[in-house]
Amino acid sequence: MTTTNIPAAHRSRPAGPRKRTVGRWFGDTGWRHVVAIVVSIFAVFPLLFVLSSSLNPNGTLTGSNVLFSKIGIDSFWRMLSGDQGPYLVWFWNTIKIAAVTAVASTLMGALAAYAFSRMRFTGRRFGLVTIVVIQMFPQLLGAVAIFLMMSAIGDVFPPFGLNTHWGLILVYLGGSLGVNTYLMYGFFNTVPIEIDEAAKIDGAGHARIFFTIILRLVAPILAVVALLSVIASVSEYLIASVLLIDPENQTLAVGLVKLVSNPRYADWSAFSAGAIMAAIPVVALFLALQKYIVGGITAGAVK
Repeated sequence: MTTTNIPAAHRSRPAGPRKRTVGRWFGDTGWRHVVAIVVSIFAVFPLLFVLSSSLNPNGTLTGSNVLFSKIGIDSFWRMLSGDQGPYLVWFWNTIKIAAVTAVASTLMGALAAYAFSRMRFTGRRFGLVTIVVIQMFPQLLGAVAIFLMMSAIGDVFPPFGLNTHWGLILVYLGGSLGVNTYLMYGFFNTVPIEIDEAAKIDGAGHARIFFTIILRLVAPILAVVALLSVIASVSEYLIASVLLIDPENQTLAVGLVKLVSNPRYADWSAFSAGAIMAAIPVVALFLALQKYIVGGITAGAVK
């Protein structure tokens, strides 16, 4: 058997990685970068515009067409000093209402989700479907009914009637209980039921299992629900404007809208400054709970 010697110049060389052209790169992954940049600019521009307006001492939107053309902290000082209204009182009212609503709605939603996930009772599936259907109706449809109901409750229990923080908290709890329960229900189903059975063998009841075992395992979804509840309470305007009449009892959303309700005397700079300061606690809470958010949102997506 003879072997043919092939000259070194004619030997086949291993093919290296082919260089992609610009068109091929754009067709594979480049277009994603373009879309991400456009979406980022679209999302960041309103924030930059509000920040620029808050630093503009003129107090009008017409003078804020050029971003950061003028810089000053006069608007922040006017808000903190009370020249534009009791901002610090509105801020405290908002923090108090949001904190109580977040803690109470998270605990109530967790209790309801635990019952739907671990217990079998008549009407269980119908109750879950009802919770979802109720959330389909917008809150605007119930504004008049809520006003009349809280007015009637105030005649019997004044601390829970109109123009009270506790009354507004009860309304928020009723509106958030359904969606929070459904969100937590999917996450509770990811916790193995064998844990409950092992605890029952050791003599633990439902209360002990829930408070000592389950709550620790479902911490991510608790953080997500609490964060969503805080954001909803801070930004909610419709129900708060209907129930809270006294300026000293109003929240930030209601108080800040009063600054721009009259177009002739609207102080957009002060409004923007107040909105930025109001966003600081929410951003801080988001950063503190960031490690729980991704797990809490995705883990309950599948059973």
